[in-house]
Amino acid sequence: MLEVEKLNAFYGSAQALFDVSLQVRGGELVVLQGLNGAGKSTLLKALMGLEVRTEGHILFQASPAQASLLDIQRWESHRRARAGLGYVAEDRRLFVGLTVSENLHVAASRAAAAKAMETRVLDLFPVLKTKLKRPAAHLSGGEQQMLAIARTLMTSPRILLLDEPCEGLAPVLVESIRDTLLALKCDGLALLVAEQNRLFASHADRSLTLVAGKVRDS
Repeated sequence: MLEVEKLNAFYGSAQALFDVSLQVRGGELVVLQGLNGAGKSTLLKALMGLEVRTEGHILFQASPAQASLLDIQRWESHRRARAGLGYVAEDRRLFVGLTVSENLHVAASRAAAAKAMETRVLDLFPVLKTKLKRPAAHLSGGEQQMLAIARTLMTSPRILLLDEPCEGLAPVLVESIRDTLLALKCDGLALLVAEQNRLFASHADRSLTLVAGKVRDS
């Protein structure tokens, strides 16, 4: 579904990733591990076409009916999102002035299907059901993370890229979010998760470790 071949990433003239290659198949959970500054966030941003200049190949199967992978390395980030790459940033990037419901609907892939999608994501994150009219700024950190994931799911992604989805959250919320993401994997959604705390590593189909911008099998 997603193949990365010899991907290099740059912030200006400074190189942050060096010949990174990886693969995520349909329905797989692949975990990216590494210390702060190792390049995990940079890799996810590079896959989404955000903030960094890249060289190499990012190949993606946007549809199950698609016979071959498309090289999306030169695509704009919004086109990658429409093709099925879903991204949940470490800082969540919510529209904090909008309500929970507005955050969900602004991300809906098709207006006609928005209500059905909202029902689905609220079943996954029932705590949000009672807070639909509450501004995102007034949610707790855990609730904001749930909303960030739910909002991305409203785009109907084929693969979900998550940057430290459980970092800094209370243990009970960590377990809830982890279990929800693993349930999505069981439903066939592919996941690429960057983390330090190894919450997902024991459930992964594969784990990769980034060290100074280079990837190695762990």
